[in-house]
Amino acid sequence: MSATPTAFKTAKRERRSGNPAEVRLWTELRKRPGGYKFRRQHPIGPYVLDFACLAIKLAIEIDGEAHNRADRPERDQQRDLWLREQGFSVLRLPAMLVFNDLEAALAAIMSECQRPLHPSAVPSGPPPRAGEV
Repeated sequence: MSATPTAFKTAKRERRSGNPAEVRLWTELRKRPGGYKFRRQHPIGPYVLDFACLAIKLAIEIDGEAHNRADRPERDQQRDLWLREQGFSVLRLPAMLVFNDLEAALAAIMSECQRPLHPSAVPSGPPPRAGEV
C-alpha cells in the first residue's frame, strides 16, 4: 500500500525526532520479539503509524496526553476506522504504560500478534451441513 508524499516526509521527520516512549519501545521491538518484524514511523495512505507489523497488518499507536485533547479523539477514531478498512488491526497503548511497565506493553503487543486473523466459528453455533466438515 502506498502513502502520500506528505506522509513520507512526516515519517522521515518523525524517525529523527526522539519521542521518549516510542524510542523506549523501539529498543525492544527492533529485536523482533516472537519473530515478528516491526517498522517504526511507517507511512501508509495519508497516515504515519508509530509502529507496524506488515506481515500481520498490525498498527501500534503510542498515545500520549495530547491524544485526549481537543479534536484528537475524533481524529484517532477516523484514523483507526480507515486502517481497519485497509485490513489492519489497531492497538493503542498509553505512553505511560510504556514508561511504567514496558514488559506489560510488550506482552500486549505479543498477545495481539498471536491473535488469529480470522476468528474460528462459535462452537455453540449450528452444526455444519453435510459435506462442510
